[in-house]
Amino acid sequence: MKKKAGIQQAAVARLTPPADKGLTAAQVEERIAAGMANTPVKPPSKSVGQIIFTNVFTYFNFIFVVFSVLLIIAGSYRDLTFMPVIITNTLIGIIQEMRSKSLLDKITMLNSPTAKVIRDGIEQDIQSDRLVADDIVIFKAGDQIPADAVVIDGKVSANEALLTGEADEIVKEKGAELMSGSYIVSGNCRARLTKVGAESYISQLTLQAKKVKTGEQSEMIRSLNKIVKLAGFIIIPLGVLQFYASYVTREIGYTDSIRTTIASVIGMIPEGLFLLASVTLAISAMRLARQKVLVHNMKCIETLARVNVLCVDKTGTITENTMRVTGVNPLGEHTEEELYSLLSDFAAEQSADNITMAAMKQYFTKPTGGLIVSHTDFSSEFKYSSVTLEKGAYVLGAPEWVLRDRYEQYREAIESDGRKGYRVLAFAKYDGKPDGKALTEDCEPLALVLITNPIRETAPETFKFFADEGVEVKVISGDNPITVSEVAKQAGIANAERYVDASTLTNDEVIFEAMKNYTVFGRVTPDQKRKFVKALQQQDKVVAMTGDGVNDILALKDADCSIAMASGSDAAVQAAQLVLLDSDFSHMTSVVMEGRQVVNNMERSGSLFLVKNIFSIILSIVTLIFGVVYPLTPSQITLISLFTIGIPAFLLSQVPDHYLIRGHFMKNIILKALPGAITDVFVVIAMVVFGEIFEVSQGEIMTSSTILLSVVGIMVLRHISKPLSRYKWSIILLCTAGLIVAFRLLGWVFGTTTLSTKSILLCVNFGIMADTFIRFIRFIIVNTENMLFQLKITKGNAPGSETE
Repeated sequence: MKKKAGIQQAAVARLTPPADKGLTAAQVEERIAAGMANTPVKPPSKSVGQIIFTNVFTYFNFIFVVFSVLLIIAGSYRDLTFMPVIITNTLIGIIQEMRSKSLLDKITMLNSPTAKVIRDGIEQDIQSDRLVADDIVIFKAGDQIPADAVVIDGKVSANEALLTGEADEIVKEKGAELMSGSYIVSGNCRARLTKVGAESYISQLTLQAKKVKTGEQSEMIRSLNKIVKLAGFIIIPLGVLQFYASYVTREIGYTDSIRTTIASVIGMIPEGLFLLASVTLAISAMRLARQKVLVHNMKCIETLARVNVLCVDKTGTITENTMRVTGVNPLGEHTEEELYSLLSDFAAEQSADNITMAAMKQYFTKPTGGLIVSHTDFSSEFKYSSVTLEKGAYVLGAPEWVLRDRYEQYREAIESDGRKGYRVLAFAKYDGKPDGKALTEDCEPLALVLITNPIRETAPETFKFFADEGVEVKVISGDNPITVSEVAKQAGIANAERYVDASTLTNDEVIFEAMKNYTVFGRVTPDQKRKFVKALQQQDKVVAMTGDGVNDILALKDADCSIAMASGSDAAVQAAQLVLLDSDFSHMTSVVMEGRQVVNNMERSGSLFLVKNIFSIILSIVTLIFGVVYPLTPSQITLISLFTIGIPAFLLSQVPDHYLIRGHFMKNIILKALPGAITDVFVVIAMVVFGEIFEVSQGEIMTSSTILLSVVGIMVLRHISKPLSRYKWSIILLCTAGLIVAFRLLGWVFGTTTLSTKSILLCVNFGIMADTFIRFIRFIIVNTENMLFQLKITKGNAPGSETE
């Protein structure tokens, strides 16, 4: 579609109609037909129907529906107890994706519903989406530019925060470009639209901001996905073989064959894992909300706990979002009183559209009332603003840009003040006529204005926390790198003395090396922020990024975890995964701690689920090899899952656990699950074998196997709950009591029977053996892991190794 539109647009000749006439009606229709209208771009997101469809019609939902139909046909309705979990999982998936869609759809950067256009020589107000390329549009103060344009008549000051990240006013005269999304602050002009619809700058930014990242998942969720994919690969062949062995080979009835087959397959599927992860993250998000942290994407709670690089801005993160003038250092023959008057006149003429000028106006408060000839607002491109009085023109801005050739003469004084943490501005008399563009004439230096940005009281403690946790901090700012470095030092950021001027980083290779070697980056442009994030990710770093402006959105989207201040732009707030509602960066420590609790507790809880999955796979293979009937039914699997997995897993997931995350999620939960899974196989096979030897009925073997699996489940629960507390003991006792009640009173629901004396004795015997067996398996695993670790260290220290 886009390519086709481009061909159509090329077929229509571009015009520059007279400023007072505009396009004719025929020319407008021609452009609409050619696809050259300012049609809003549609976000590349799923529709509501697509979201519901993709969550309902999944592979595992299909498997469970088939199981349900087979069980209904077999008349085994009580074995449908697994369905509520499946339905809940599906609903949570739909709700989460709908919530994400809603947040993305709310990202709005263009709030200009109408525009004043000239057509056929007549001024008229029309909807912005009805504008076409080459339209002549009249802009005045307060208007937002709805499409890219070029000024053909008049003069305005525009706020281009979208491009610069700073709320600076830039003078736009004939021939100057007006970027869509910018605002007219003062003046009026007529401009010709050059890029409309999907081609405009604001549309391109909107598309990228609303684009859903593929693979945007935390390590925990990726690990859970791998487990599910493995289960999905195994269940079909094993299920078919189980049914064939029961129904055809052993000639067991259809109903019993279906029940045992589904029991073996259901045990392999971790159906409750995603449900537990979703519920745990949701509860964490609610806890964070009470601490003024809004979570847009729940997975970022875990991601932030694993972050090893944190990119922050200076203003608003390290420092307060305010500035104040602390002094004036004269450079020429003017007295401090004369300079104060000149600077008061200068500040009085400027608007307080950024925190720097607001600080100037607050400090310099006694203008002389002299005649002002003209002024230019601060240019973020050329780093100065100007005021022309009767007695001459004066400029104020970044010393490198204002002093130019004379900068070296004052470098030592400027950098000395910068090292004290001051933002230094040069005030000078200009021999030419400043016009908002590059200064070309000589400047007579008059003074250095020192401005300070107070460091947040909580900043040193917050950054010490991240340093202690092994998180590297990168400070990214548009200010002078020396000043930013000094501020970073005062905030206690490690290696803050390693700074670089980002204007010298001219290509991706240089940026890649700079991200390795430097901590503080000054004079950074918005586009560079995105490159910085990508360079760090190429170094296998997990990157968190803070931002508050529209210009930060693309870097926020690229980061592994994005954090916005609520005091920033609405678009940045909607695009970020986390929002600090009171703009207090110290809350980040709470998010990290919450993430650790989620991961550490999910490792415990996840291992409970994997015990069942690993056991079911191994037991299914063993019963197939030795021609034994699978000794469990779906309802019995549900009983075991409820009291040894589901309930304790959820309760344990809420236990405070802020220890540093170690190792990989997948490896950790498998190693914790293996002893219990292997012990489960041992006791169930022993029960089946000796049950047949002592001529115990199949119903009693199934009930005894269920009891033994419950006993081992409680053993596993006790082990992973260490260190034990009163709360954890209460969980163990609650689940044990639940099992006893279920066996005694709810046998008709879960398919358990009364045991004979022989079965009871076998259960007691194998239950005692299980405790010794599980300890032995744990001993083997722990010692094997330690031995492999020692071998790795020995190999790493060997001559010729990489560490050498």
